[in-house]
Amino acid sequence: MIIYGLNTCAICQKARKALEAEGKDVIFRDVRAEPLDEAELAELIAEFGDRLVDRTSNDYRALNNWLKNSEAEAQVSARPKVMARPVIRDRDMFYLGWDEAVQRALLPG
Repeated sequence: MIIYGLNTCAICQKARKALEAEGKDVIFRDVRAEPLDEAELAELIAEFGDRLVDRTSNDYRALNNWLKNSEAEAQVSARPKVMARPVIRDRDMFYLGWDEAVQRALLPG
């Protein structure tokens, strides 16, 4: 299982701790320290589309107008912190965020 996020993201850390507490083998990938390559980003865009960008974040608001009007792929490539997080990959399944639905899917009942 891979969690894509930021080391400084409290929700990412909460997800990681909960999954590890359930005995899941978790690899954490800080997308700022180790940006997504083209293939990884394309896969996430195919799965989530524009939902991959957190348009409510200060980092998104700080983007210049050209980037704000660009595709999600360009936005995440230019500023990885605008990526909605965490993104969790469990084998061939992808999950975005750490809400109740994601927790139900990944944690035993």
